[in-house]
Amino acid sequence: MAAMVRWIRKAQKEQIPTPIVAALLHYQFVTIHPYYDGNGRTARLLATFILQRDGYDLNGFFSMEEHHARNLEKYYVSLSVHDHHNYYSGRANADLSSWVSYFVELLARVFDQAKKEVVKSSKTSMRVEPDKLRQLDHRARVVLSLFAETDRLTSAKIASSLGLSTRMVRVLLKKWVEDGWLIVADQSNRGRAYILSAIYRQFIGNLPIE
Repeated sequence: MAAMVRWIRKAQKEQIPTPIVAALLHYQFVTIHPYYDGNGRTARLLATFILQRDGYDLNGFFSMEEHHARNLEKYYVSLSVHDHHNYYSGRANADLSSWVSYFVELLARVFDQAKKEVVKSSKTSMRVEPDKLRQLDHRARVVLSLFAETDRLTSAKIASSLGLSTRMVRVLLKKWVEDGWLIVADQSNRGRAYILSAIYRQFIGNLPIE
């Protein structure tokens, strides 16, 4: 782990492209496997942090969890560049070309998608959005749009719509409740559901979402 951190600092000084650094950090952390559980989630979080730190931030449009989850099989296959999972059995010296290609191509697609959405939005509507709407990132807007068809949503429905794990969605829901635009309608763990706060109900039907 210490060697990995030293390499990241060296890579920054040598101005190695940030997407390459993030891809290699992701792979190396998973390969070192320092924790009993949660290594993949932590690796994706660290890669996202490196990207955002160096300017690759799309203000909610980009999520490692979300885009990897859309094709988990390809994600895991790309990571499987060596027959052995152990760091000391050759995996640390494997050819990472296929993994880096997967990572960089995914990042390029995400930025291209964001560009298309921005261009489409600028062409279809020049109206100024209310402050309350501007506070919502892309994922929050997707969830808000779901209320056009129902009065309440479960965490499972939200996770399915966003393509995220239920664990990550629980984190988002906690924040959204704290932000005040979602309200817990059912406190039970099994049937927990969420409704819109009164001030956000007025926006239903007027939110442009793909």
